[in-house]
Amino acid sequence: METLNIALLGFGNVGKAFVRLLVEKRQDLLDRYDLEARVTGIMTNRHGACLDPNGLDVKHLIELMDGGQDYSLAALDRLDFRGDCSDFIRHCNADVLIETTPVNPKTGQPALGCLKEAALNGMHIITANKGPVVFGFRELTDLTRQHERCFRFESAVMDGAPIFSLFRNSLAGAKLLGFSGILNSCTNLLLDRMRAGETLDEAIAYGTSIGIAETDPSNDVDGWDAAIKVAALSNVLMGQNLTPVDVNPTGIRGITPEMIKTAEAQGKRWKLVCQAGWKENEFFARVAPEMVGPDSPLYTVSGTSSYVSFELDVLPGLGILETNPTPATTAFGLLADLIDIHSRRQK
Repeated sequence: METLNIALLGFGNVGKAFVRLLVEKRQDLLDRYDLEARVTGIMTNRHGACLDPNGLDVKHLIELMDGGQDYSLAALDRLDFRGDCSDFIRHCNADVLIETTPVNPKTGQPALGCLKEAALNGMHIITANKGPVVFGFRELTDLTRQHERCFRFESAVMDGAPIFSLFRNSLAGAKLLGFSGILNSCTNLLLDRMRAGETLDEAIAYGTSIGIAETDPSNDVDGWDAAIKVAALSNVLMGQNLTPVDVNPTGIRGITPEMIKTAEAQGKRWKLVCQAGWKENEFFARVAPEMVGPDSPLYTVSGTSSYVSFELDVLPGLGILETNPTPATTAFGLLADLIDIHSRRQK
């Protein structure tokens, strides 16, 4: 049996779902992979930090989580930790750092710097954060390889749906020519609500009430979340070096109720469409609203679902639909990355 010590940087809904998943899957991980996953540290902005080199009391941790939002991780700390991110990385006694902090679509910081430091300290690194993937994919990949470690990020685009691992494994040898789809589930829900008669502001209020939209929804509404996902796929799968600014997105703020009605009258629907690929030997990347008809696979993608279609040299069309994801879906992507790292260590 191998024991992998894990440190968590960030502990919001995804981090909490990941801890619950580790508990739920503990016996399965032992039986199928001969793997024991042990959390030795957690650091957050809101709830403080805790370190225990021998493994945190996960049962006590879940009790704290279930006790309400206003808890402190200090109750689990065994080292009287008071440091910053660098100190946390040096003292967490972890083989793997899993990072789930909020995305910075402009620079990828501070998450990128923390992941870099973890790589320099000889740790495997896993992130659900799109920022470090866009702004640091090559650097983090090179750093981890130099230390015979791995950089994984399955949950960065479409939650836990297997995209990056699909190209790393099953589609090895295929060349990606382009992709298109709906990559921002929030705007997809907002457009559905508007089609049902709500204004954009009313739709945003609903999205905020169920936790799908942030208090400041501009990253979603103005297309920046979609743009950073387009950049991530383009950089990792197609060898580009894009930032969200290069994608220059157009969001859904300009979609009016009148435009929704016009589309309905034509038997079409508005969707925030993400695209990238080569056209006439030039690479393009685009995020913009489009009207799509029943002949498009995007037409029936509803609510908080996402969809992406890949055009490959050996497969003309391969689509992945993810239906109504939750934090547990994203947590599964983190777990899949952890299992992949473990499996590669065993070879």
